[in-house]
Amino acid sequence: MAKIFGFTLTESEDFFSGAPIYQNPKDTSLFLSLGRRVDVYYPLRKRSRATESFVASGEILKKKKTSIEILPDECLFEVFRRLPDRETRSLCACVSKRWLMLLSSISGNEFYSASENLRPENVVAVNETDNKVENDGHLSRNLEGEKASDIRLAAIAVGTASCGGLGKLSIRGGIHGSKVSNIGLKAVARGCPSLKAISLWNLSSIGDEGLIEIAKGCQFLEKLDLCQCPGISNKALLELAKNCPNLTDITIESCANIGNEGLQALGQYCSNLKSISIRDCPLIGDQGLASLFFSTADTLSKVKLQGLNVTDMSLAVIGHYGRAVTDLMLTGLTNVTEKGFWVMGNGHGLQKLKSFTLSSCHGVTDVGLQSIAKGCPNLKKFCLRKCSFLSDKGMVSFTQAALSIENLQLEECHRITQLGLFGTILNCGAKLKALSLVNCLGIKDLSLNLPSTTPCKSLQSLSICNCPGFGNVSLTLLSKLCPQLQHVNLSGLSGISDSGLLPLLKNCEAGLVNVNLSGCVNLTDKVISSLTKLHGWTLEVLNVDGCSKVTDSSLVAISENCPLLNDLDVSKCGITDFGVAALAQANQFNLQILSVFGCSALTDKSLFTLMKLGDSLLGLNLRNCNLISTRSIELLLAQLLRCDILY
Repeated sequence: MAKIFGFTLTESEDFFSGAPIYQNPKDTSLFLSLGRRVDVYYPLRKRSRATESFVASGEILKKKKTSIEILPDECLFEVFRRLPDRETRSLCACVSKRWLMLLSSISGNEFYSASENLRPENVVAVNETDNKVENDGHLSRNLEGEKASDIRLAAIAVGTASCGGLGKLSIRGGIHGSKVSNIGLKAVARGCPSLKAISLWNLSSIGDEGLIEIAKGCQFLEKLDLCQCPGISNKALLELAKNCPNLTDITIESCANIGNEGLQALGQYCSNLKSISIRDCPLIGDQGLASLFFSTADTLSKVKLQGLNVTDMSLAVIGHYGRAVTDLMLTGLTNVTEKGFWVMGNGHGLQKLKSFTLSSCHGVTDVGLQSIAKGCPNLKKFCLRKCSFLSDKGMVSFTQAALSIENLQLEECHRITQLGLFGTILNCGAKLKALSLVNCLGIKDLSLNLPSTTPCKSLQSLSICNCPGFGNVSLTLLSKLCPQLQHVNLSGLSGISDSGLLPLLKNCEAGLVNVNLSGCVNLTDKVISSLTKLHGWTLEVLNVDGCSKVTDSSLVAISENCPLLNDLDVSKCGITDFGVAALAQANQFNLQILSVFGCSALTDKSLFTLMKLGDSLLGLNLRNCNLISTRSIELLLAQLLRCDILY
């Protein structure tokens, strides 16, 4: 071939080695003309591995897209709205994010379901049947932190439509915020018409626009929970009230832009509202609450108000218009005075009130408490927390006037003394079933001469916790007044010992079922042995956490006398392998929960006894048992498959 061009090449430099592959290599059809006087020999060869196509000018041709991808969104929108059923739409949403977001932007009434010439008749019939089932809204979804995003919400909106419909949605932003915006809420509004409950927490990126779409698209909404959503204002609340007449339960917390106008809208349009909870909303005041209670006087049954800038006027409105209120909680209302509580009690509107909680309200005094007792004749549960101006006199007057009270709880009421405690028990009447005192520092262990009176036989549950002044003298006096106790919680009372607790155990005629003695560091095996002998056939729960003087002798007594015991906590007690072995050898033992947290004397010798207990155990706490090896714990994990083991 070199002769054709008039130059010579070596054999290795020739263009093609070997025999010729064409019969006539000088055929003119094999030449490519580059000009008037130059011809180049160019036989067809195997195509080279070129990644792009070239033209003569040297420009690179762009890779052609598939036909469906080059369609604009408007065309795809028209295609998607003609898809035959929801299952097909879900499958299409899996193709790409673009398709997913387009499908989620189509509301239910925009799908082309009326045209018979675009789908067979039998398909229409199936879809109509499916739609009746799909609108039930029995599914629930929960998104938190980084998992909460517009893409996920779009996927939920499209996907749940084909498998039951979304009924409950909870979205909680993380520490660093969330990726949820109004776009995600709009997708939910279009694709989830059956939504009945929505909870939005810590979402600074959403605003009125998204929630208004929810109001328009999810008109079956019954429960709304807004927390730390600064972008939500009265405008969104107004649209929700207008478009969602089924709203019955509303919670608004730390929403700085929601004020009185929003509450007025709820009162005006939400005729079925039954529960309202408002916390730390600085723009909500007396005017909004007055309008709400006036409009929902016959339906609103549960009210929780916390950290609001309201005055005595709001309490007067509640006392007058709270005709349907059964549960009321007031917390941190610092601007309310004694007059407000007095007026509320004398309003005689809280006739149906059964549960009342007052916390950190400095206006609670003896006078106001007595008025509440008279104005709430059906009050059964009353809880007072951090009421620093309440004294023994007010407490006794309350119990004398509150004839229906069954459960009384006092926490951090430091002006309540031993006189108030015993006066409450003596004057409570025949209905008090549960009494609780927690962190009441005013109680001192004084010897009192109590009048001879009938014991409180209705009291079944007694809790006196972390009251450092409560000791053996008070406990002995208490044992004479409460013969029908079944539940006793004396946790954190370091001042009591065996001599104080034994009289209480002997005077309990009904049989103790639940006993909590955690933190009573002076109790010994003697009182635990007496407890098991006197109440072993009724005892189901026993907690002696931190009672370091309780040893193996107590476990032996428990194994012999407590066949019904199912929950035992001996954390940080002086037990050893011998005590655990005694539990395992007990007959008719039904122990389900066992905690030996911090029992440093336990070793690997307890392995087989714990396995034997594992026939009934559902929970086992072995944390800080340092002499039990990792190997033994691994064997327990493999053997006790039903048991949840903490180590």
